[in-house]
Amino acid sequence: MDDTFTLLPLYLDPASKAISCPSLNSSSMAAELAILNSTHRSLLTLDTPNSVPPPPLPLNPKRSAAIQKMREQGNASLARKGGTASAANSQAHTQEAIKLYSYALEMALTRPPWEPASIVRDEVAILMSNRAQAHMGLQSWPEGAADAETSVELKPAPGNGKAWWRRGKCLAEMGRWEEAADWITRGIETGGDESAELRALGVEVQSHLAKQNEREMR
Repeated sequence: MDDTFTLLPLYLDPASKAISCPSLNSSSMAAELAILNSTHRSLLTLDTPNSVPPPPLPLNPKRSAAIQKMREQGNASLARKGGTASAANSQAHTQEAIKLYSYALEMALTRPPWEPASIVRDEVAILMSNRAQAHMGLQSWPEGAADAETSVELKPAPGNGKAWWRRGKCLAEMGRWEEAADWITRGIETGGDESAELRALGVEVQSHLAKQNEREMR
């Protein structure tokens, strides 16, 4: 019996019904219990009869609408940062956009496990690209580069040329010109060449590298 079964001292919280194992210090066990508790919480929020999970294709329209609404509000905040807004107001609008995109990302990433992963991937790819643009508005180049790269990893091409451009721009602003050139070349080869901005940035980066090489040869 000992070779096939181990009795674990699990604890069920009477209020939240969450399961834990306080006396066992195991990261793998904690991860497994976190997944179990997350699935349990998702089941509790179901609006279906008898709380039975739906087939894998239908989505929760309320969650989808909330994600879309927060993304649109984030876009609106970014749009308000321009015009005649003061520097302080512009920064506040950009920070608000980042907050809204982050909330939307959290909702997308915590969709119930029975919903299609492809939906989550598309939502997160768009939101990461949008948040990258917001980080660029604050000149937070490392954060913008990281978000844009995640967006590209989730949705390489076609249709994601902006994310390719945004990471390339962030790398250039950080002075990482060779990385930027390699990244832009990859983007064009992968199919991100539908973005005229990406090609224009590639010309700018190559011009800078050429001038840098000339200075080094003198």
